[in-house]
Amino acid sequence: MYDWIGQLTSNEEKMARIEKVISLFPNWMISMTCSVVAFIVYMALSKGFLRRMKLNLVELLGGMPERSLKLLIKHYVENIVFTLCEILFRSQTLPTHSTANFNVLGENALEDASKQANGKGFIIFTPHVGNFFYYYWYLSQKYDCLTVASAGSPELKPLYSKFAALGCKGLDYDSVPQLEMYRTLKKHVRSGGIVFLLGDFWRPNFPLSRLFGKLTRTPEGAAMLALELQVPVVPFYGYRLQGFKHQLQFGTPIYLHEQFDGTGRKERSAANLTLNSFIEQVVREQPAAWFYWFNTHERWENGSDEVEGSLVGNHAFATAEVG
Repeated sequence: MYDWIGQLTSNEEKMARIEKVISLFPNWMISMTCSVVAFIVYMALSKGFLRRMKLNLVELLGGMPERSLKLLIKHYVENIVFTLCEILFRSQTLPTHSTANFNVLGENALEDASKQANGKGFIIFTPHVGNFFYYYWYLSQKYDCLTVASAGSPELKPLYSKFAALGCKGLDYDSVPQLEMYRTLKKHVRSGGIVFLLGDFWRPNFPLSRLFGKLTRTPEGAAMLALELQVPVVPFYGYRLQGFKHQLQFGTPIYLHEQFDGTGRKERSAANLTLNSFIEQVVREQPAAWFYWFNTHERWENGSDEVEGSLVGNHAFATAEVG
């Protein structure tokens, strides 16, 4: 997947020319072209890739008819193609078309969270679904937002650069020391800002946790900030409705500090499992929108249930990050 993205982002001059050409065409024509490209990409996928995708889907979602699996993968590929087109070639249109692009539900949850934060900010927690770049841009236009990005990858860096140019603030996980990063996020929330964290990223040095009932490693930054600062976590996700239109959905704020005392590692792990359950809920509801189906098999630990008691780790903290 990253190699495929890299083929699109490796030549900035070529991307600029494509962006200029695309701007000459109406939305319906660009949308139709993306649909055709998505179909061609799906048909060109190797049997090995398709088999791996199907195994990953069945492993987490349960058995389903072959026809349903194929349709889900087609929609998955279509979302990837549309998302790359939006980020690489249409991000400049966001300021003028955002109202038409986004149907937003539950945004009053942000006001509720702000009132309950006692002068501090709060956390917006989400998985990598839909076009999460667009959703962060939307929030950044209305609120003082900060996120964490993994911009060290040469394939993905042009994507982040696009949104940095649009005023979206982020910390680079690959270049900012972790302690400095956590302190910066904490300071931002204490001063009334919003931290936008994607909690389904995987790194081998993250603390042990569970996702879809499987032993894995997930970031604990959102849980740690919420417990330490006693601020709300607003669950959020977005997905593609059709073409370039998106549904943005904010949920009822979660007050982890009222459920867990946050004084120990086990409390933080338990709080993090609460957030992981939200990720599972979103992925089950909008499976074609989740980015990581192509490599979910790489994140499961080769352990048994006996490892359950070792969900403690030796890490002082772990920050959530974007992509």
